[in-house]
Amino acid sequence: MTVTALLFASYAEALGSDRLELTLAGNTTVRDVVDRLRAMPGGSSLPAAPLVAVNQTYANADQRVVSGDEVAIIPPVAGG
Repeated sequence: MTVTALLFASYAEALGSDRLELTLAGNTTVRDVVDRLRAMPGGSSLPAAPLVAVNQTYANADQRVVSGDEVAIIPPVAGG
């Protein structure tokens, strides 16, 4: 299955793109997506448990993802 990882700010800079298409096995969770990203060059800058949204809804690490989902990895933000 294929999911789209959306990356922002420092995460996009570290991985060299703001959008990555990932091919994953079925029965995949948000945690699996994050682990795959962390294993890529530059991915070590991602925390083990970042804030994530699947299809624009916040998700926990155990949530299942299906082919076609957009998984956004959201960096910390500061207000002012």
